[in-house]
Amino acid sequence: MPGRNVGADAHHRGGRPEAPRPGAGAEGSGPCAACGAPPDTEAERLAAALRASESRFRAAFSDAGIGMALIDSGDLVIEGNPVFAAMLGREVAELPGMHIHQIIDPEEPSRSRYRALVRGERDRMRAEKRLKHRGGREVWGRVTVSLIRDGAGDPYYTLVMVEDVTERRQLGDRLAYQALHDPLTRLPNRTLFYERLEAAFKPDGQDGPAAGGERRIGLCYVDLDGFAAVNETLGHHVGDQLLVAVAARLEHGFARADRQLVARLGGDEFAVLVTGSSGHQELTRLAAALMTALERPFEVAGHRLTVTASVGVVERPVRGSTPTDLVRDADSTLYWSKSDGRARWTLYDRDRGADQLTRHELATALRPAVERGEFTVEYQPLVGLADGAVRGAEALVRWNHPRYGLLPPNRFIPLAEESGAIVPLGKWVLEESCRQARQWLDGFPERPVLVSVNLAPRQIWDSDVVADVAEVLERTGLPARLLQLEITESALLGPSGRPLQALQALADTGVRIAIDDFGTGYSNLAYLSRLPVHALKLDATFIEAFRESAPGADGRRRAADEQIVGAMVQLAHALGLTVTAEGIENAAQAERLRQTGCDTAQGWYYARPGGPELIAGILRDQPLR
Repeated sequence: MPGRNVGADAHHRGGRPEAPRPGAGAEGSGPCAACGAPPDTEAERLAAALRASESRFRAAFSDAGIGMALIDSGDLVIEGNPVFAAMLGREVAELPGMHIHQIIDPEEPSRSRYRALVRGERDRMRAEKRLKHRGGREVWGRVTVSLIRDGAGDPYYTLVMVEDVTERRQLGDRLAYQALHDPLTRLPNRTLFYERLEAAFKPDGQDGPAAGGERRIGLCYVDLDGFAAVNETLGHHVGDQLLVAVAARLEHGFARADRQLVARLGGDEFAVLVTGSSGHQELTRLAAALMTALERPFEVAGHRLTVTASVGVVERPVRGSTPTDLVRDADSTLYWSKSDGRARWTLYDRDRGADQLTRHELATALRPAVERGEFTVEYQPLVGLADGAVRGAEALVRWNHPRYGLLPPNRFIPLAEESGAIVPLGKWVLEESCRQARQWLDGFPERPVLVSVNLAPRQIWDSDVVADVAEVLERTGLPARLLQLEITESALLGPSGRPLQALQALADTGVRIAIDDFGTGYSNLAYLSRLPVHALKLDATFIEAFRESAPGADGRRRAADEQIVGAMVQLAHALGLTVTAEGIENAAQAERLRQTGCDTAQGWYYARPGGPELIAGILRDQPLR
């Protein structure tokens, strides 16, 4: 028992108290020991009680289901029971005289607690320790050590009790391994990768400083090119075996326990984390070596497979960066490798990364910006080439960004389409434009002008655009004939029927439909006769042909373009469509387009985009040109 005192009748050896042995009772110590007669004196009764106590202790000690041992003040084993001996792969007779550190791992922090117990500063301690099995087998025990004191209260000996927890410990180790390793390839998984990455950025990181006195870190993101084709053509079982082979080659060639971790992040994407890197050159050499290693053919399931890889490379000082920064930039750089042609490595470029970061920032802020009212609409007049009168105005959205100022559409419309923010933004532009067109109609009823609003394909797919337009027209009071919706040629002439159905429903309400940037897509004029289209807007690249004449090959090319435009205008008119030319920059262009029969035009020659007052001023004053 903890803190237990042993009486002064204990045996002595050389004047020093001796711990009682479980197998050595007090037999022979009293006059009735041999005859078995009842004790007559108090001393005899005490001796009998001691013998009975020791007998019970001996039985409990020897027959206990857990390991037990008595340790003297010199850390030597006095006695151990059979279970304890079996845990150590030894016989009971071998245990007496062994030092405790010969049988139980002495590593800290439990070692210091044990020394405190031996000095009498505590009565009990518990720890989970590795036992030293004679055969080298891994054995773990939950160890409880209790201090036994003598009659004076001083440390006498210790009682060690050990419960075998090897199976539980091994199960825990297996579960921990599974939690940190990919089940297919056995490589460290994303969780372990991030643990190591976070550790590398801690101030007390184990990797010493590189040259120059600063700790550096590097990361290679590796993605197999065309891996999906393997799954699709040969099956996922072959794809899985290929991943296992790739992982084995990467681990064998590039894993370094001290400073390089090879991990599978998911799918066909791997990472090599280099802690304590020496600079950019080390990482670029590593990236080149990774690609070379993966270019060697793989023999998988009877197939000889050749793969290439794209690698994104980031290397920088630890100070001034974060794990999130490193992973984000590695992911961006991998994307650059893919977009630049694949089968290559790309080193992170700060300027290119800053541009992408700006794109990400803008994409994230788009939806909140719509709610905060950060967008404005400017209008560029559509001018009749025959008389110079304003026929309408194209609505062009601008973003009045609080940090970057007034942004043109090409800075954020592609991001809005990718993120889906084009749907709420498009609704807002539609309503604002129709509201403004209604104000022009109220102010100048004798000169009605239409408003032309761009419609993104995703607005058709992700919203009920027909209902949206009907609701806006009803709220603003704008006649349907004064609204023109522009959609790109490629979206309108694609294989799906949904855009056509939506546009047909809109056309049935009286809304005009125009194909924007005509000439950059299918340019199938015959197909147009079956579409709900009212107008074509010629792409500005065709209008360049109507600039001043040029000699030689340029002149012949421009003459050919001019003939093409003339033919498109004639055929469009034959189909009952009007034609608008975009990008008019001078009077010569305007005149030559008028001569081809083009109906309307827009461009800086007439007016740059401006606020609603621009159109109102034109309507109030006079025709343009």
